[in-house]
Amino acid sequence: MAIALDCLVTTKQATEKVCEAHKQTTLRPKQVKAAQAKTEQYHLQREKEFQAKEAAVLGSQCSTEVEKTQGMTIPQNYLKQNRDEVLENLLVFVCNIPPEICENCRING
Repeated sequence: MAIALDCLVTTKQATEKVCEAHKQTTLRPKQVKAAQAKTEQYHLQREKEFQAKEAAVLGSQCSTEVEKTQGMTIPQNYLKQNRDEVLENLLVFVCNIPPEICENCRING
């Protein structure tokens, strides 16, 4: 009788272990799926944060490029407006230089 009881207890323990293992195998994929979903959600959140920071940085770079181009157009407009007048004044100045002999120049003759 004791042997039969030991056998029953052993089989009961074995079935409990099998049942527990079965629960673990069904529970494990659920845990894996939950972990994957959590990881994916975290990844998407970090990606959105990165894109927001990138847009802020690139937006500021674009605004500085716009400022640079605006800063360059003002002098270019002044150049277009005053170019002819400046060239004319320069030609008048160069053409009206009186010819003189330098006092350090010696005429050999």
